[in-house]
Order: sequence, then C-alpha cells, then structure tokens
Amino acid sequence: MQNLTLIQSILLFAVPAIFAITVHEAAHGYAARHFGDRTAEVLGRLTLNPLKHIDPIGTVLVPLGLLVMSKTTGAPLVLFGWAKPVPVGTRNLRNPQRDMAIVAAAGPASNLAMATGWTILLAAANAMGDTVPMAEPLAYMAYFGLFFNVILAVFNMMPIPPLDGGRVVSGLLPPRAAMSFDRIEPFGMFIIIGLLVSGLLWQIVGPVVGVVINFFLALSGL
Repeated sequence: MQNLTLIQSILLFAVPAIFAITVHEAAHGYAARHFGDRTAEVLGRLTLNPLKHIDPIGTVLVPLGLLVMSKTTGAPLVLFGWAKPVPVGTRNLRNPQRDMAIVAAAGPASNLAMATGWTILLAAANAMGDTVPMAEPLAYMAYFGLFFNVILAVFNMMPIPPLDGGRVVSGLLPPRAAMSFDRIEPFGMFIIIGLLVSGLLWQIVGPVVGVVINFFLALSGL
C-alpha cells in the first residue's frame, strides 16, 4: 500500500474507519435496548448516523494523525480511534451485571462481523484482478476495513476498565470480586496512555491483531 498517495490513503481509509466506529457504538445501544435500557434511544444515539457518534479527536484527529505519520515517515501503520461512548443506564438492565457484559461485548462483536464483510469484499476485489478498473482501490479499502475493525475489536477487549473487555470481565466475576475490579476504572485511561506512550500497547495487541487478520485472510484464501 506504499504506492498510495496520502490523499488516496485518507479517502480509502475514511469510509471503513467511520463505519467501524459508528456501528461499534450503535451496537452497544441496540444491545442495551434489547436488555431493557432505552437511554441511548431517548438521547438520539441509537442510530447509524455517524454524525451522532463522531468524536472530533478520537474519530478524526488521532486516526488521521497516525495515518499521516505512517505515510510521511514510512513507519508501520498502527491505527486506532474511538467515538463518543453510547450512554447505558446500567440500572435499567434486567440483570445489570450479566447484561452489561453482553452490551459491552456487542461492540467488538460488531467489529468482527464487519471484518468478515470486508474480508469477503477483499477476496472479491482480488478475484476481479485487472479486469475491473475499481478493483485495486476497492481492495485497498477492504483491507483497511479489515485491519481497522480487527484492531478495534482486539484493543477494546483488553481487560482494562472502562474498555469493553473490562466490562466483560466485571460481568463474569462474582459480585464482590467485580466491585473490587471496577475500582480500577478511574485509573484505566492512565494505564492505557502509559501503555501507549511506552510502546507496550502494540506489543500486547499487535500479535493478537496479526493472528486474527491472518485467520480472516486464510478463510478467504488470500
């Protein structure tokens, strides 16, 4: 993908990135409504309209900055981002501890579902070869979609509150242990930032991301 210009990379990356983050957040809202909480719906966040979920920093500036840095310096492309979290009223859930774990897992699950779709599109674009003029840019976009969705799923499933993985772990623990585990949450973002700045974050999630992407590519025969 090094033969793409910066503008081409941004254009091909924007659609799958925004779609990945938007569907991730909407999935939380739809799952919460299924289990009895309509907070997201009341606040107008139960929608696939990306404008309702975009965070100017996490959805635009951070991914764009990482992409620009990769294209201008030749450094490996390491991407992640976030959207405005969909509000969930835990007390409205029928079984708060169990249901919150499922609501949290719905976001990463949606990313894996989208990764499957982008993998199918990638296989189709590669099968077209040079016979279809749009096949190559479509393949690039599909690979971006696969890559970004897998990163979002793996990163968010790290067992650190307030990430989705932390919510899932809390939902699986006995109530007293869950309360103790949840006390980490005020420090969770500091832990994540520390891992990012130290370079340990990619060392942790990178191998998992590689295994998952290779799994999807193997399924498609690529």
